[in-house]
Amino acid sequence: MKTTSPVSRLALLAALASVALTATACGGGGGDDAAAGKPVTITYWSATAGAKETAEAFNRTHKDVRVKFAEVPAGPDGAAKLTNAIKGNSAPDVATMDYSALPEYASQGNLTDLTGAAGDLVDQKFPEGVRSLVELGNRTWAVPFDVTPLELYYRRDLFTKYGIEVPKTWDEFRKAAEAIKKKDPHARITNFGGNDPAIVAGLAWQAGAKWFATSGDAWKVDMEDPASKKVANYWTGLVDDGLVSRTPLWAPEETKQRADGTLLSFVGAAWSAGGMPTTYGAAKGKWAIAPLPTWDGRPATGMYGGTSYIVPKGSDKTDAAVEFIEWVTTSEAGVKARFTSQKTPSSALPANPAMRAVAARSFDRSFFPADVDPYKIAAQAADTLVTGWTWSPVQQQVLAAMNKTAADFSKGQSAGQQAAEQAIKDRGLNLAE
Repeated sequence: MKTTSPVSRLALLAALASVALTATACGGGGGDDAAAGKPVTITYWSATAGAKETAEAFNRTHKDVRVKFAEVPAGPDGAAKLTNAIKGNSAPDVATMDYSALPEYASQGNLTDLTGAAGDLVDQKFPEGVRSLVELGNRTWAVPFDVTPLELYYRRDLFTKYGIEVPKTWDEFRKAAEAIKKKDPHARITNFGGNDPAIVAGLAWQAGAKWFATSGDAWKVDMEDPASKKVANYWTGLVDDGLVSRTPLWAPEETKQRADGTLLSFVGAAWSAGGMPTTYGAAKGKWAIAPLPTWDGRPATGMYGGTSYIVPKGSDKTDAAVEFIEWVTTSEAGVKARFTSQKTPSSALPANPAMRAVAARSFDRSFFPADVDPYKIAAQAADTLVTGWTWSPVQQQVLAAMNKTAADFSKGQSAGQQAAEQAIKDRGLNLAE
């Protein structure tokens, strides 16, 4: 069991090299309200689907803790809002955070150390592969929410129409792309019109790349290793040869092309299934899901995104916050509540394996063909995640640099490498030669 003694400065030994940080010690149930026997009110920020509904369900069934929910933007805007709130001492008591951001926030002293309050929960309820994303330097900084294996979403009816087999390897994927373009000059197998760093990272992860690692007390950055170059060259080749669309990612045009059958597939994650009935309702029964193609035919995948629950620095309600977090991540009622959202139903694959069957029963899978079970496919994919991936303590700078390179993946990785090295030095951290 991890030590729970209060500390003011910790070294994130393995995952964060020798970074020293100021950490808020575990403990704190709710201040004056708790002492007076009144319900403790905690604030909760999230951009995840169904978050509002889980807060409402928790409030209906709990008397000692009350949750005040606020929806925040996803992505960089949400991260900036949280960072500013922490700096201004106005942060929430609970928030959701991408796994990729945890090392950066932890190393800057912006997270509450949850080792004492939630360390045993994480150790007992979550598999090692996801624990490694929230346990840094032998401390627990977050509680996992979901696992996000990359998968291939494809139009089964159009693959059948063009006589295309679902590709199992990236070589087969290219051949399928060539066949589709030949049979319909207006159609493409997929779109890669912009550099989404999260997808690029997931594809590099699948190929066995390890962009960040520690060597002694120093950070090692290697975003241009052979595996990363293989991925970059492959997708750059598809783009240059006109085998994939160059429509801007996430643009309305991309959505339209998927809807009208111009784009036959896309690389998504487990969470992608939730929004498809709303976005592509007219194609009900036509979209299917398959494992992501691999380089050698053996099952393997990386992750695309992924969310955890944190207690930001400054909260004095750690115990109450963890009570809510535990309910959301490990109880049947908490998992079921997320699926009551009418706006965008969640299809997140719980990081806690015991909750996956609950999620599968709660998710309306009628949009997909009868033989396609999104949760079964996602769970199988999660079992093939390549191990050993580590995120960096300067991830925001890396993402910002990569975002400027559009669809040039090689330039994106080179820019990310340079940005990471400079940011690590600027932070006063050691950079391995």
